[in-house]
Amino acid sequence: MNSTPLHLVPVHSRQAKEFVRTWHRHHPPPAGQIFAVGAADERGILRAVAVVGRPAARRLDDGATLEVTRTASDGARSANSLLHAASWRAAKALGYRRLVTYTQDGESGASLRGAGWRLIARRPPSAGWHTPSRPQTGHGNDHVARFLWQAPDQTSADNLPST
Repeated sequence: MNSTPLHLVPVHSRQAKEFVRTWHRHHPPPAGQIFAVGAADERGILRAVAVVGRPAARRLDDGATLEVTRTASDGARSANSLLHAASWRAAKALGYRRLVTYTQDGESGASLRGAGWRLIARRPPSAGWHTPSRPQTGHGNDHVARFLWQAPDQTSADNLPST
């Protein structure tokens, strides 16, 4: 891994999706987004992106909550921590009160802890949803436990599930 200092850069939706398509280990790019932010090195080369959108869980989609739906990195050191912290600052600046994200079982959450996030819930493995009218395409991560994380210093966590 390279220890080159990174800085934040704006990223257009298409560029963020292409980066995720190239670098994410187990998910395709998300369908929609509210905003994306990138981390670039001193030469301006994009090294990581975070995509932030509406929460996938209907219960969390209250108009005041966003979710970091994807992050992807080429392995740049501390890129994900930088992007998670920046995503929360941007969400707050836009008037949102909560920001959440998920990790899968087997992922350490080190970048989230490094950005001050806290684990708030564990989700058991699930087959997901699949109906004839809305078929689900498997991505190789079905039946994997997930962990729900929350950004630091949120003004109201009343509607979020407890650990």
